Amino acid sequence: MAAKHGFLERTTASFVNAMEHAFYAEQTARAEGLLQRLDPRVKLLGILALIVAAAAARSFAVIAGLFAVAVVLAVLSNVLFGVLLKRVWIPVLLFTGVIALPAPFVTPGRVVYHLHTLGWSVTAQGLVSAGYLVLRVETAATLCVLLVLTTPWSHILKALRVLHVPAVLVAILGMTYRYLFLVLQSASAMFESRRSRMVGELAGRERRRLAASSAGVLMSKTFDLSNEVYLAMQSRGYRGDFSTLDEFHVRSFDRVMLGVFAVVSIIAFWLGR
Repeated sequence: MAAKHGFLERTTASFVNAMEHAFYAEQTARAEGLLQRLDPRVKLLGILALIVAAAAARSFAVIAGLFAVAVVLAVLSNVLFGVLLKRVWIPVLLFTGVIALPAPFVTPGRVVYHLHTLGWSVTAQGLVSAGYLVLRVETAATLCVLLVLTTPWSHILKALRVLHVPAVLVAILGMTYRYLFLVLQSASAMFESRRSRMVGELAGRERRRLAASSAGVLMSKTFDLSNEVYLAMQSRGYRGDFSTLDEFHVRSFDRVMLGVFAVVSIIAFWLGR
């Protein structure tokens, strides 16, 4: 039972989970739904406007309303609640909660509770600051994940280039996404190979030594692969820009949705001043 939860098994399982997440994103991007029907440029601009509105809002109600808009978009785009809860809402809450935790104790203001054992005071202003941070991050993260889950990665990259995002940045994003999974696959194969030759469970020192040596081998492979890929790209005509064969077309539905995004964002800006 102990070997079942060993270092190699956990590492291999994490690689498999990462690849499963990517496969789910590809399937969701090709499913039927509201956001899937939108032109990637319209979708990118609309979601970016909603994120900026959420970041600039100074009202709980407005930020909560934008979060509700994100949830409605998820429902209409057939994105499962369980996926958002497991991969976005809970991790973001835990991560942001740690960052926001000191705010109620260090922010000066009206004291609402006093921890006698520690001698610390909880202020209303601190609770409000922490709440704003958590809600803003949850809203922005949900919108970003909706964009990724409902759009093929190559379309996101092309939309970024159409919006004049620097070609170098787009190329880095594209290459990172493409070869991240190749590296994960190589690492998973390395750990599987090691596990197939093992009998029993490794001691803690041996586990650390194995992890360090595996990281070194993987880094060496990555450097060799990056040189080979760059030379192959140059030999095929790569000159620093990203291109795809897919063409974007803005239809009436896209114009209507762009207007909806603009209206919602402007109202959020106005109410959240």
